[in-house]
Amino acid sequence: MLKVTASITASGAILDLEGKLAGPWVGELKECWRSVAASGVRVRVMLCAVTFIDEAGKRLLVEMHRQGAELIAEGCMNTAIVAEIEEEKGKF
Repeated sequence: MLKVTASITASGAILDLEGKLAGPWVGELKECWRSVAASGVRVRVMLCAVTFIDEAGKRLLVEMHRQGAELIAEGCMNTAIVAEIEEEKGKF
């Protein structure tokens, strides 16, 4: 299960994720992100409370990052995934 809390601030939109970014929840996040990003605001994705990311979730994060979303992570797993996405941005 994934909980997505979206908030709009003066500096952009924040998507705060909690739980597992996997399976059907990847599609839910994609829809949420696209609707927020369509307004042209800067998007920050908070991954600090994410406990698991599957391959589809990682691909979505790559796409989000490629299109300008800032990925914020905490903890070993999430920090490593974000670092890998940032390093390999041009390779995907």
